Amino acid sequence: MITTDFVVGSPRWLELGSDAPIVSADFYGRVFGWRTQTMGERFGDYLVMRSTGEAVGGIGPRIVDDEPPAWTPYFHTDDVETSVHRARDLGATLEVEPTDVRELGRMAHLTDPQGGWFALWEPGTFSSLQAVDRPNTLCWVEMWTSDVQGAKEFYRGLFGWRYDDIPLPGGDSAYTTLRPIGMGEERYFGGFMGVAPEQLPRTDGAADWHPIFQVADCDATASAVLDAGGRVHMGPEYAPGVGLTAVCSDPSAAGFVLLDPDGGHG
Repeated sequence: MITTDFVVGSPRWLELGSDAPIVSADFYGRVFGWRTQTMGERFGDYLVMRSTGEAVGGIGPRIVDDEPPAWTPYFHTDDVETSVHRARDLGATLEVEPTDVRELGRMAHLTDPQGGWFALWEPGTFSSLQAVDRPNTLCWVEMWTSDVQGAKEFYRGLFGWRYDDIPLPGGDSAYTTLRPIGMGEERYFGGFMGVAPEQLPRTDGAADWHPIFQVADCDATASAVLDAGGRVHMGPEYAPGVGLTAVCSDPSAAGFVLLDPDGGHG
């Protein structure tokens, strides 16, 4: 499970790059009940989204013009420069140089060799995610990719992630679960799902990282997504051993997944 006891390679922050941050904030407020805190001019009017007063993610302008609106996971590092050098040696592309976000911390953005966009965060005074793994917060990060083996090799080399493969129905494929080095099975935080390139049209076949948000009622939240102007592409449907899920996107087409772990039935 995702926790706020951050270690190297664990998800530490979640950020939506948007062409209209205020509009995006309104959408997610209607869907999840998030409240908006504006960081002010000093931080480019960056928006921190809060659930019951605790930070659950941020919304700001897109980092680069040719990247579509999307959610980006930030992974913890103790040294951004060292992690960037290692990532580039492993085949990643540096999209945004290591940058100080004033006293809050230090960040860099990269794409992995499979094309998946992610970020690194070396913390300063900013506490990052304050609430996870409960309704209306992040509970999992997932990458869809046509090259699971390549992704395993890259992130093992960068963060030391440990993997377990879970056979999927039909027996000819598996879902790969992810956890930080040195952590037990209770610290799984995400997964790799193998998909064909044509199933990733928005990224032209490149890998796609997206968040999974826990909800208390998947049907009701999926309806809220539609009412707020988003789309529900799949579900809600029951995933055995997982719960009730729905694949969604916001009005700018940024993708996310809903998960009610107590929903559905076996």
